[in-house]
Amino acid sequence: MNPQEQKQALDKQIKENMAQIKNKIIVMSNKGGVGKSTTSVNLAYSLSRKGYNVGLLDADLHGPSTVKMLNLEKSQLSMENNMIIPVRATENLSVISMSMVLEDKDAPVIWRGPLKITAIKQFLGEVKWGALDYLIIDSPPGTGDEPLTVVQLIPEMTGAIIVTTPQLVSLIDVKKGINFLKQLNIPIYGVLENMSYLICPHCGKSINVFGPSHSEEVAKEMKIDFLGKIPLEPKVSEQSDNGTPFITDIDTPSSKAFMEIVEKIINNTPKRNLSVNI
Repeated sequence: MNPQEQKQALDKQIKENMAQIKNKIIVMSNKGGVGKSTTSVNLAYSLSRKGYNVGLLDADLHGPSTVKMLNLEKSQLSMENNMIIPVRATENLSVISMSMVLEDKDAPVIWRGPLKITAIKQFLGEVKWGALDYLIIDSPPGTGDEPLTVVQLIPEMTGAIIVTTPQLVSLIDVKKGINFLKQLNIPIYGVLENMSYLICPHCGKSINVFGPSHSEEVAKEMKIDFLGKIPLEPKVSEQSDNGTPFITDIDTPSSKAFMEIVEKIINNTPKRNLSVNI
């Protein structure tokens, strides 16, 4: 098979794979360090706990972290009929990440655009995702090769979630990410504000660590929904480092706020696409 035939075969496989997935959601921000991976992992895990069949694709090739957050660092990929079998995090949550491919977990991925595009194509077309209710795609910061490749290869993208932190320096970049999605006609679920405020462990008052929030006004300005605010809690970081999604602790402010956002996402997903009634 020559290179052109290989490309055509992979494009066909991507189309067939994506046709089996009812909803594809990309988690984005044009800013790094705002909590996209934390959002992606906990969203995928939350949906799986509600009975949906879910896939999580870590499209951050240079800084993959979903494997650590789900305690899958010792996982091994396997093959079946020339297809990659994603790793199971739970009974109905499948995960694929560049971390699973690298032999040396500390090795940097020093790739230019063409190699990154090929890797994304392989994650979409050569992974045996099967029939899924949701595929959650954790995107790296920016509007470059990875997110652009994903949205171009999945024209029927259900929607995008924009993650930000409260301060204007983050939201300036977030606006660019929103305009990126609008130019490509990708529906947007809304803006999720992460690390919104710190609840003082001594007095219980809320502290605006990053200053006053501007996310709601930016969402209004950009004419998209505001999904909600997730407080800054040390326990969230601890749980992520330990490989435990923070929503497993249902009594924390962060978990309660996040689950309200999950319900909004489910309610804003076309009902005809869902196989589980909530």
